[in-house]
Amino acid sequence: MWSPWRVTARTHDLPPTGPSDLDRSLALVRARFPTPPEVALVLGSGLGTLADAFEDAVAIDYAELPGLPTSTVAGHRGRLVLGRFEGRVCAAMQGRVHLYEGHEPAAVVHGVRLMRRLGAHTLLVTNAAGGVRADLRPGDLMLITDHLNLTARTPLLGANDDTLGPRFPDMGSAYEPALQVIARTAAARLGMPLPEGVYAGVLGPQYETPAEVRMLRLLGGDAVGMSTVLEVIAARHAGLRTLGLSCITNAAAGLTDTVLHHADVEHVARLAHARFEALVRAIVADIPQEAEWPT
Repeated sequence: MWSPWRVTARTHDLPPTGPSDLDRSLALVRARFPTPPEVALVLGSGLGTLADAFEDAVAIDYAELPGLPTSTVAGHRGRLVLGRFEGRVCAAMQGRVHLYEGHEPAAVVHGVRLMRRLGAHTLLVTNAAGGVRADLRPGDLMLITDHLNLTARTPLLGANDDTLGPRFPDMGSAYEPALQVIARTAAARLGMPLPEGVYAGVLGPQYETPAEVRMLRLLGGDAVGMSTVLEVIAARHAGLRTLGLSCITNAAAGLTDTVLHHADVEHVARLAHARFEALVRAIVADIPQEAEWPT
């Protein structure tokens, strides 16, 4: 007997036809900026103005890139910027999209996958975060050494795309140790403190309760935010060497009596921008060429 459910199942199993959103985004970007980038950056809340320092830059609004939603969050400009920075060809996401905006994981990581397909071999991912550890103060820059994915989401769910990466990517060195050495050395050269810690990625958009912050501390989290972890999973899946930096913009709930507002997060990130830019410049300048990395 004919069944609509059987027809639906067979239709669902058919492979997609035509170019994917990633293919179409790739073609659009290459038509405007044919030079492959070496270094990719994701610039978080209040940190996006770093890309304004790119030389010979080309900026493309997310709305023009198939598969990449437009960010709805203040402090995220929503552009892919390509140009030269510290003598390197770079691609930067000037703001990101988040799960809490209602997007699927594949949309959240579309920009990272696009920058990898464009040619980038190294990713520097940044964010604004709340300090879970008591010694982390607003304005501190924290080197991310590892993360906790507490979003209950992954961009790798479903059939694996072997053109992007393997079915079971290793996350033992999600944040490249050699890049951490470069970051520590750059910070020391600048005379800049660079505390280190584990970033806890949560779904949001509400800030955490004091009880949740205590839980994060018990789990080993040092800072907490609503981004980054899915991007790093997609980056490692695609073979990008990854470095992470958090700008601590507030103490997490329960550590102070301050009421948290996103505007305050943006404000602190802007105040830290000069130190952030100096550190990123020093790091980008010292990242090895792709051929110099051990295979």
